Amino acid sequence: MQFLINDKFQDSLGKLNGDEQKATKVTVVDIQMNPENPGLKYHRLDKAKDKNFWVVRVNSDVRLIVHRMKGSTMVCYVDHHDAAYAWAERRKLETHPKTGAAQMVEIRETVREITVPPAAQPPALTPEVAEPAAVDQPAPEAAAKPAPATKPAAKPAPAAKPAARKPLPVKPLFGDVSDEDLLSYGVPEDWLLDVRLASDEHALEVLAEHLPAEAAEALWELATGGTPAIPVHASKGEDPFAHPDAQRRFLLVNTAEELQRALDYPWEKWTVFLHPDQRELVGRQFNGPARVSGSAGTGKTVVALHRAGHMARAGDGARVLLTTFNEPLAAALRIKLDRLLEGEDDLRARITVEPMDQVALAIVSEVGSAPQIASPALIRELIARASAEGDEHRFSEQLVESEWTEVVDDWQLDSWADYQTVPRLGRKTRLGEKQRELLWAIFERVAARLAEQGLKTMPQVYAQATELVRTVGSAPFDYVVVDEAQDISVPQLRLLAAIAGDRPDGLFFAGDLGQRIFRTPFSWKGLGVDVRGRSKTLRVNYRTSHEIRRYADRLLPPALSDVDGIAEERGGTVSVFSGAPPLIELVDSDEAECARVAAWLKDLSAEGLAPGEIGVFVRSDDEMERARAAVHAAGLDAADLDGTNDTDAGAVAVGIMELAKGLEFRAVAVIACDDEVLPSQKRIEEIGDYADLGDVWETERQLLYVACTRARDHLLVTGVAPGSTFLEDIAAR
Repeated sequence: MQFLINDKFQDSLGKLNGDEQKATKVTVVDIQMNPENPGLKYHRLDKAKDKNFWVVRVNSDVRLIVHRMKGSTMVCYVDHHDAAYAWAERRKLETHPKTGAAQMVEIRETVREITVPPAAQPPALTPEVAEPAAVDQPAPEAAAKPAPATKPAAKPAPAAKPAARKPLPVKPLFGDVSDEDLLSYGVPEDWLLDVRLASDEHALEVLAEHLPAEAAEALWELATGGTPAIPVHASKGEDPFAHPDAQRRFLLVNTAEELQRALDYPWEKWTVFLHPDQRELVGRQFNGPARVSGSAGTGKTVVALHRAGHMARAGDGARVLLTTFNEPLAAALRIKLDRLLEGEDDLRARITVEPMDQVALAIVSEVGSAPQIASPALIRELIARASAEGDEHRFSEQLVESEWTEVVDDWQLDSWADYQTVPRLGRKTRLGEKQRELLWAIFERVAARLAEQGLKTMPQVYAQATELVRTVGSAPFDYVVVDEAQDISVPQLRLLAAIAGDRPDGLFFAGDLGQRIFRTPFSWKGLGVDVRGRSKTLRVNYRTSHEIRRYADRLLPPALSDVDGIAEERGGTVSVFSGAPPLIELVDSDEAECARVAAWLKDLSAEGLAPGEIGVFVRSDDEMERARAAVHAAGLDAADLDGTNDTDAGAVAVGIMELAKGLEFRAVAVIACDDEVLPSQKRIEEIGDYADLGDVWETERQLLYVACTRARDHLLVTGVAPGSTFLEDIAAR
């Protein structure tokens, strides 16, 4: 007997209060233990068209919807009495006639057509007119009777009517797609006519809410000019629940431990229900380094987590490193991996989760004492002293410091000959030989003083660790999985290549070029890590609503390329749910912004959002007080983010944009987006190589993109007029 959980069950469970959730979980466990237990008191849903739906009483008001067939029992949905019954009466479980996948299909006759009035053109920098959400409606005959008519008011004199215009014909989006092709994409037969009538993006948004995920994704791909991949078509007689698309919405639970994990982490369901593209990447064999990319919220980290578990299972005693570029992100990975592999202690023990700095330090420390690392402040001081002591020059402090950091130290150039000939990858300003001589004299003094004090830079530690791995001939790990790979550095990539670069499946990267906010781009191929032909872009967004994603995507070009020419096409990304349009607003003063943000926070609280489900981000520490003031004005507590990714459930999280990585909230406010604040005027003034201005501008955009895409359902972006130039791009229609 198969026991399954429908993905909608976890959504519905999360909407109940604590006591109701506990009672529901007990009932679900009882069903798994013995589906025929007479104490469960099944009641058939006579009004449901699918006669396999049954209701199980949880308490006096809460009802659990269960689908029972020969050989399977599925927990589908839970809600209060009337809502639970209504949900089941509007659904049926069927096997798609073309793909063979099990689908939970909404019955077409129960959905009333929604007429969408034309939206008025909004003024600049205001939100889009709210569009009615796709909602389940009763059949027209069940609608309430209209209220009695009242006596009409006196009519004003009729105005002159404008000349009537013949409406322009509207071309359906999918008029040229055959029924056979639509069915091959997973569109249910009952919904073919509705798909054919969809004439614009809004109509498709409303329609997509009612379709299985694979069908909605294919239609979005078609509507944006792409060619969807044809889903797997199962052979006759194959288990419809074993189909890759069915596995993304129906979880087969084999043990009590698996059930407990699914029930305990309803907000983490994406670690259980994998999209077929994600599942294929997790288990695929690569003959060299591979990379998965995709815009924010497309599940790259989920793939990295599952990939780490898969590789740990690949062989007896396989040692896996799951890593990223800082400790807060590594801490978040540990928590998620612990949840994913709960109950598999032996497997979890073979996976090391550490930031890359810690990996390098551990390798070096095994052959001697732990190295003493020079702080960034000390290095700046040494550079300033060395620059002042040498021959007179006109280099700015910023240029000298960035040349040391991004060229000499990152690439570990230890001789004049190396520096004389280095192509200065990532640097745009040309330097003549005389200029390089002056700079090299400065860098020699810096290196000498570091050595005198027994200090090392982190790139030096990476270089030592890399050499140790190469000379010893025995890598500490068999497989390496890297999350947030867009922000790894030259010395970090060199170490990873030494550990696992030549091994099949040895290196697996997950990242998004659109979220690069820390590192200057460089050639991976030049360091021996070539992912050409082994790169995949994910296009299904699980975290961010259609509306928020569309606004945020305006900050970035439709395609981004790395230094090696590998393009990441960002078009065609689809969100799996809709929400409220973002609010993009400019105000006259800091005080007016505080009042506006406070009012927004109060509205969210009134809707039932907990403080811990809300984040407020600003560009830098200079604007933090504005964020705190707005939260306090709403009568809420504010908790400053400290880079550990720990958030206080009882307080609104407040932090700078750089700390937004790895976090997500139901609602986000990005405030103080003023002119000269974003992009950061301070950062622009500190540019050492003014030819790098374009790269700075690009990463400032990407910072705003990162902050905005932390939001799931609600987004507010504010600034004091005239505001950041980036806001004009977001609000552009």
